[in-house]
Amino acid sequence: MIKNSSNFGPNYRQLRVGELIKQNLGQIFLKNEAKIPSLKTNLITITEVKMSSDLKSARAYIIPLGGKETEKTVNILTEFSYLVRKALSKKLDIKFLPRLYFVGDKSFDYAERIEKLIKQNNINEIKKRNR
Repeated sequence: MIKNSSNFGPNYRQLRVGELIKQNLGQIFLKNEAKIPSLKTNLITITEVKMSSDLKSARAYIIPLGGKETEKTVNILTEFSYLVRKALSKKLDIKFLPRLYFVGDKSFDYAERIEKLIKQNNINEIKKRNR
């Protein structure tokens, strides 16, 4: 029985196209080429792009500078995703231009929370030794 390769995570092609889109989105945002009203795209970081198995949709994980107003930024990017997609079409030469979905990246919040827990644990260990 042959198993579907999607059970094993993304394949090389998905990773390669995702990285290509990530780099180009970064350039588009840095140079404000999408011309999104009421949003300074040069303050947005693309942390990761995950492609669907058919390469027709891309989920771009973003975080605004300072991690503030992530939800608002995601909503604006979602509303004006057609402008981002138009700018992306000028940079990429691929068979199908994927539909873009923007998601707030929470991995930095998670890492910060873990770091605080580790520090708190270390403080508690020091207090126990000093007793």
